[in-house]
Amino acid sequence: MSDVLVTGGTGNLGRVVCDKLRESGHEVRVLSRRPQPGQSVRGDLRTGEGIPAAVEGIRTVFHLATAPRGDVEATSRLIAAIGPGDTHLVFTSVVGVDQIPLAYYTAKAECERLIETSGLPFTIQRATQFHSLLLRGFHLQRRIPVPMVFAPNCDFQPIDVHDVADRLVEHVDAGPRERVPDIGGPEVRSARSLAQSYLTVSGRHRRVVGVALPGRIYSAFHAGAHLTPDHAHAGLTFEDFLAERF
Repeated sequence: MSDVLVTGGTGNLGRVVCDKLRESGHEVRVLSRRPQPGQSVRGDLRTGEGIPAAVEGIRTVFHLATAPRGDVEATSRLIAAIGPGDTHLVFTSVVGVDQIPLAYYTAKAECERLIETSGLPFTIQRATQFHSLLLRGFHLQRRIPVPMVFAPNCDFQPIDVHDVADRLVEHVDAGPRERVPDIGGPEVRSARSLAQSYLTVSGRHRRVVGVALPGRIYSAFHAGAHLTPDHAHAGLTFEDFLAERF
């Protein structure tokens, strides 16, 4: 009988978490809408189909599945399927979700509230943005027809997905601790300096241009609502991450 269920187990974070759980000796069941190689179970968080059977006999559920829309409904269905008992629900969230009025963030904040009031034993772990997210943002600009890379005039504290996965796996043995301290990357850096590092390591020759944007979302980022310098994790830096890819 599997002792851990992972939603979003085929995603960027989920794949690493599943590998680390197995390395730690846990039997892992991955929730998937379609049959997958290895140990998986069919279930659809969009409709609730198959979810009660997927959580049956499970000791810990890692809820890592995420989508631009539907996060709140999916979390609600998962909570209902787990039902009363001592199943430990571990949820990954993002630093600043309660302060930044970005739709994706406000949905994460609502998921946190659903879990906190569910009556289930739970752990909520917030993390800063992944290195891979910033890399994707810079890399997508390689096709723009001007020799520039645009970066917002604010700071970021990117973290490696493996460092977040290590912290999440610790929660299985630690047990439910509700909202735990945030985890952030090892450095708080300006987006412009991160963009320059990307250009240097990737061998591209472009000029970094800082951009100030209007609105409450940018203001919250500019104020550092997405940062957690007091909880910096001494893990992989952005340059280390880039060096592994170029």
